[in-house]
Amino acid sequence: MHSRASTVVALAGLLLAGCERTAGGDQGVDAGNPLEIAARERGVVRPDAETPVGVFERAHDLGRDAMCVVPDGAGQWRFAVTAAFGATLACTARGTIVREGHEWRMRFAGAEGCAVLVREENDELRLPGSLPSQCAQLCPNRASLSGLRLPRASWSVDDARGLRIGDGRGNVVQPCAG
Repeated sequence: MHSRASTVVALAGLLLAGCERTAGGDQGVDAGNPLEIAARERGVVRPDAETPVGVFERAHDLGRDAMCVVPDGAGQWRFAVTAAFGATLACTARGTIVREGHEWRMRFAGAEGCAVLVREENDELRLPGSLPSQCAQLCPNRASLSGLRLPRASWSVDDARGLRIGDGRGNVVQPCAG
């Protein structure tokens, strides 16, 4: 019986070792792989985002950070974002997004000159660790959107339109609905 258990453990170890990926990560994706094709067709994985449309969201100890993005004309999208810093402190902002090279330029409404380049990396939208001083008015009490990271939750415009977030005055709204 001991020999049989050792064999099972050894086989499990070999199977796990076969699943390891190289640390270099420079192998690339085999776009012709049938599993890759099926996953893309079903929306399980996506190629590098052609558009930022969808929902980005994460929950954490201090609350929930979320962003919706919907089309807003040719080559432009609009967004609403909220970041929680506890039960009573949140930062909520809106604006537009345009493609700029391999990144996205977010321009925040109501904050003249507040624009940042963001990138989506591994299905996570990443704001820079430092925002221009014009962006300080976006958030109350020295809170900031600096360094915000939001994992992609959906590529669906319908999900983005249905996302519910707080508006900063205690109301729950669907800022990307209209």
